[in-house]
Amino acid sequence: MRLLPRLFLSHTSVVVLTVVSLFVLAEVLAPAFIRHHVEEMVALIGPAGLSLREDLSRGMRTTFTGALLLASGIALGVAFVSAYLAARRVVRAVRQLSGGSLAIAEGNYLRRLPEEGQDELTELARNFNRMARALADVEASRIELITNVAHELRTPLTALQGYAEALNDGILPPEHVSAAILRETRAMERLTNDLSLVSRVEAGKIELTLHPVVVANLLMTVQERFLLLAENRHLTLQLEAPGPALLVQADAERASQVLANLVTNALKYTPAGGTVRVFTVVSTKTVAIHVQDDGPGLSAEEQRRIFERFYRTDHSRSRSTGSGGGSGVGLTIARGLARAMAGDVIVTSTPAAGSTFIFILPAVLP
Repeated sequence: MRLLPRLFLSHTSVVVLTVVSLFVLAEVLAPAFIRHHVEEMVALIGPAGLSLREDLSRGMRTTFTGALLLASGIALGVAFVSAYLAARRVVRAVRQLSGGSLAIAEGNYLRRLPEEGQDELTELARNFNRMARALADVEASRIELITNVAHELRTPLTALQGYAEALNDGILPPEHVSAAILRETRAMERLTNDLSLVSRVEAGKIELTLHPVVVANLLMTVQERFLLLAENRHLTLQLEAPGPALLVQADAERASQVLANLVTNALKYTPAGGTVRVFTVVSTKTVAIHVQDDGPGLSAEEQRRIFERFYRTDHSRSRSTGSGGGSGVGLTIARGLARAMAGDVIVTSTPAAGSTFIFILPAVLP
């Protein structure tokens, strides 16, 4: 049986049972009330009323039963109409949900249900639309991911093809081609490693060994690793290391990876003659490592999206290198690793006034 007849039948069954019960109870209880009322009327009329007792009782009983039958018939009619309308509304909502689910299953993530009213059916439609929007976002992210991965792979693959053709045609010597091919394959290896890491980070499957880490050691490692690079780019790398007593709860290797990513980013966007400053701000429960640059800064929209996979600002596209550099997932990995260590990475920036990326970690309290 279809849903509409079943709902209508169940609603009307309840109404019919209610009306029948009411009618039976009224017929059972009415005689006592009628008898009491007739006796009061006989008492008021006097001795002449004794002969009218039966007629009064019969008339009142007939009137009561007739009125009850008429009222029951009208109530049943109204109930049938109400039950049909209610059942039809439920069925319409179910059909809309079924059609929407089928559309989603077929890949139409733009399908939405009407949100009319304030009841549970409206809440169901609202939740369905929320789910559809989430699925649409996931699908858009999937398409964007595939497009970006294809774009990132296209450059080294094109280079490899060019070098292979040059080697085949004898244009370039083998030792030059082998070095170039090795460079491009390493670039592809870095991309695949970064993609693997970002997927594990987003899935929460990264393995960490958390223990007290000296913040000064993290900063000194950064200085040793990037000081020469900063000098080659005519930049000043200024580190303000705290005392050895300042500790954070972290995985030392992953924390260094996050900090290295932020410093690399800062050096990349800071123009020649600028300064990248690394310093710490200590609060009651956290230690914040600030990486401040003199770059072009970020707009509000760029700050909102900067941690998305493969997101590149206009500044990164217009740099002298002509590309974004790296795999485009560095900041995504940095924030994911920081959050896996119960910390975070946030950004504050003003266009044309530089940016500050803040690496927050839980402090080890004395």
